Amino acid sequence: MPRPEVILRGKPGEKYLLLGNEAVARGIIEAGVGVMTTYPGTPSSEIADTVSAVAMEAGIYMEYSTNEKVALEVAAGAAVSEVRSAVCMKHVGLNVASDPFMTLAYVGVRAGMVIITADDPNCWSSQNEQDNRYYAMLSGLPCLEPSTPQEAKDMFLKAIEFSERLEVPCILRLVTRVSHTRGPVLFGPREKPPAKGRFERDVARFVMVPAYARVRHKVLLEKMRAAREIAESDRSLNYVAREGARLGIITSGVSFNYVMEALDILGLDAGVLKLGMVYPFPRKLVAEFASQYDEILAVEELEPYLELNVKAALQEAGLKVPVHGKMGAELLPRYGELSTRLVVEALCKLTGHKAPLDFSSIDEKAKKGLEMAPPRPPILCPGCPHRASMYVIRRVVGHKLVCTTDIGCYALGIHPPLEIGDFLICMGASVGGACGISRALGERVIAILGDSTFFHASIPALIDAVYNKHPITVVVLDNLTTAMTGGQPHPGTGIMGTGEPGVRVLIEEVARGCGVQHVYVVDPYNVKEAVKAFKEAVSVEGPSVVVFRQACRLMAVREARRKGIELPKYQVDQEACTGCGVCVKAFGCPAFLVGPDGKVSIDKELCTGCGVCVQVCPYNAIRQVGGGE
Repeated sequence: MPRPEVILRGKPGEKYLLLGNEAVARGIIEAGVGVMTTYPGTPSSEIADTVSAVAMEAGIYMEYSTNEKVALEVAAGAAVSEVRSAVCMKHVGLNVASDPFMTLAYVGVRAGMVIITADDPNCWSSQNEQDNRYYAMLSGLPCLEPSTPQEAKDMFLKAIEFSERLEVPCILRLVTRVSHTRGPVLFGPREKPPAKGRFERDVARFVMVPAYARVRHKVLLEKMRAAREIAESDRSLNYVAREGARLGIITSGVSFNYVMEALDILGLDAGVLKLGMVYPFPRKLVAEFASQYDEILAVEELEPYLELNVKAALQEAGLKVPVHGKMGAELLPRYGELSTRLVVEALCKLTGHKAPLDFSSIDEKAKKGLEMAPPRPPILCPGCPHRASMYVIRRVVGHKLVCTTDIGCYALGIHPPLEIGDFLICMGASVGGACGISRALGERVIAILGDSTFFHASIPALIDAVYNKHPITVVVLDNLTTAMTGGQPHPGTGIMGTGEPGVRVLIEEVARGCGVQHVYVVDPYNVKEAVKAFKEAVSVEGPSVVVFRQACRLMAVREARRKGIELPKYQVDQEACTGCGVCVKAFGCPAFLVGPDGKVSIDKELCTGCGVCVQVCPYNAIRQVGGGE
């Protein structure tokens, strides 16, 4: 990965190998964006992380906001004050931000504003596969979709340009394979962010009471018509990438790469229309392209957005050209990621061509390889404090009480041996869900969530629990970072996105401020004290909050190495070990190794020295053998 300062200081005409997300970060710098906001979420995280590392030097105000709604509002505030802004989030983050997002389309902006959404086909790190192109249709905002890292940078600059020309925010839709693909990126010149913005009062435009909102809706519709003209005419975005004979293919984003590879593999003569601006949909351009072919194939990931719009465009133009894709014959799947192979197979079914590769033979070899390889499900890291916290929860309540869980590393607690987590839908829903389950069952429910998630979306539900006397115990696993997305700061860390110190907001003080009478703060590495506190927390009347506070072990290990501190190491006394397996069956640290005689040993390379295993072993067979305290 190139150093962040390279992305800042790289000169026009120079070329670097960048992730798609890093290329967007370079676009933000080149565009002279003055305010950058985010709530981190894979696959979008590297955009803001890269900007954060150079923000002070670049003159950019950058913040990790408490959630996506706040992030969008902060960026919008800058854009209406004549300072270019960008806000990035993963696809489900736009759900959180959708309230201000929808009305901001009416209000518009005075300086360019780009809303970057990174969709996650195949749910590599997400709870759903939603297709955010539909948010463009819902809001009426232009949407650009790049295919490569170079296009990701260039389209960000286009998006800023369109935003200022139309005076509305513009959406840049990425997907995992664009965000996390590396490619050569040619750098362009940089604009300098303004030292200060300016807000000009215009109540009829910026205060969306009903009388003004009705007027602004009409204004938005006019801007949509202007945006459609851009979509129809801008050949740098929407263009014929390949001429063909009988078959025409309409595609966008990363799917364009699969199409071009598939056509080369098959040696197939087909025309390709590449759409870089997918909303407003260029109906005239599509109809003109389709009129030259006997059949059309729409190739896209997730929903049949292009396919439906192509069919509508052809019907409007009076063309009876068959359109294929995800509907009807279902040549392409409506779920998961596309691949070159899937496109090859679809083309073979449609045209009668025979694939030059024997996919069945490839499948058989892959199946044998998978059978030989041991399963490697995602797990909590060695020494992770979440494992200790969940071990405590399991010891106290077992499976007698329902335990809701949330979005974060701790969701991995559903796996054996901990098996903690019975309900999960979105950020913060652990607390609200626990309230409803408790009311339905008439018994206490445990809600488990992380520190960043607490600030993101859990406080209103906690207030609801206090107000409505829900008997729930809210467990906040505070590892002092937003660990799952790469260790970004949040209000509980006291570090700002620019790297400057900020105000540290303590979870326990917020909980007390919400009216919770029973609040406990414990170290999960101290199992005895943690068990005592948790037992008390689940026995009180009304809601209670337990904060299990211990730093993310990856962070602790990095910090120790940076300071030259040797962490403790532990080993199992083989004579004292009875092979009972409690450490493996109840705690399950990945550093444990089970020998053929059933006795356990500890992999010294994996051990991070948390010391919890010493407290778990019923026979005192685990001992410290080196390192510090």
